[in-house]
Amino acid sequence: MPLVTFSPSISPTPGTSHNPRVDVLVADFGDGYTQAAPNGLNHIRDSITLRWDGLTDLQMSELKNFFEERGGYRPFYYQPRGFLAALKWTCREWSISDASPWRIEAKFEQVFSTET
Repeated sequence: MPLVTFSPSISPTPGTSHNPRVDVLVADFGDGYTQAAPNGLNHIRDSITLRWDGLTDLQMSELKNFFEERGGYRPFYYQPRGFLAALKWTCREWSISDASPWRIEAKFEQVFSTET
């Protein structure tokens, strides 16, 4: 089954935070000497936190339903502002504030898989 593209009807609020995670193997030889190497081909994995402020009931439901349908493990395509192409992501964490109007914050983790 082809991956879906996340394209919500409302853009995220400006201020997306980017937190890349770098996976490196490090050998410590003592006396301060170390040697490091990347752990695999895709050793840099991006993580972004998006926020939507001022949502209507319908917009909140749209976002919430998308995240729940993906279940935290099904990847999807999304192109954050400033990225040259859409990348594959999963969303395992999101929070919803019922302050009027609604607010959603979601953390996307970049995925490297063979699914297209």
